[in-house]
Amino acid sequence: MHKKTQLPSKRCPICERPFDWRKKWEKVWDDVKYCSERCRRQSKRKPANTNPRIST
Repeated sequence: MHKKTQLPSKRCPICERPFDWRKKWEKVWDDVKYCSERCRRQSKRKPANTNPRIST
């Protein structure tokens, strides 16, 4: 029986959710930053101007 509680985990900087090590990330675990492709794509977006006080 495998103990999944012993796997390393990280926290995604975009959604702040924890994610666990996966076999497919075995060789690149140090480079993995995001929990999913969706979070990785979202990190590339520029933040929208949401401040209503700024007018042009």
